[in-house]
Amino acid sequence: AAALLIVTGCVWGLAFAPPDYQQGNSFRIIYIHVPAAFLAQSCYVMLAVAGAVGLIWKMKIADVAVQCAAPIGAWMTFVALLTGAVWGKPTWGAWWVWDARLTAMLILLFLYFGIIALGQAISNRDSAAKACAVLAIVGVVNIPIIKYSVEWWNTLHQPATFTITEKPAMPVEMWLPLLIMVLGFYCFFAAMLLVRMRLEVLKRESRTAWAKAEVKALVEKAR
Repeated sequence: AAALLIVTGCVWGLAFAPPDYQQGNSFRIIYIHVPAAFLAQSCYVMLAVAGAVGLIWKMKIADVAVQCAAPIGAWMTFVALLTGAVWGKPTWGAWWVWDARLTAMLILLFLYFGIIALGQAISNRDSAAKACAVLAIVGVVNIPIIKYSVEWWNTLHQPATFTITEKPAMPVEMWLPLLIMVLGFYCFFAAMLLVRMRLEVLKRESRTAWAKAEVKALVEKAR
């Protein structure tokens, strides 16, 4: 489903959607940039929620979710920054400007790196889980800054592409493939997260009988 949505949205957006009346064809990178940015922020909110669940209810699966989702979120943030730079060059005349939203997105990438580094650097699993959870919860304050920075300050970055209360400014031929791409990215994230979490659980429980049986079944299935 994720592959079908992404291919459909990408082909529609890049090949058939009309060019923007101001930016021409350079705007088409929006079909990668916006879904990646949406997912990067949503993923971090999920990390904060999972971190809170892990701290309050001591659920080990919450730490599994944090450790498995963080690399995906980091990649999505990197893709958002990279495509934003490519888009910014013809639009602003520079690859990078210290705009409030761009800077907040860069901080988001460093937060992801911090969670990944803590998870790998601390040998005690319980201590690592607590440290990652605290960083995820503290760092979530950056998400509203990313979201509302264009409204709070006079920034170069354009306002939100989609809002719940207002009709999209772009025509349906442009925003519909974008919506399909967003859905495709979220489906991809869900699929990747489930696969990574399954492998992580098997890794942590590798000494148990059920995990050994599951790994054996997977090996036999792969043959």
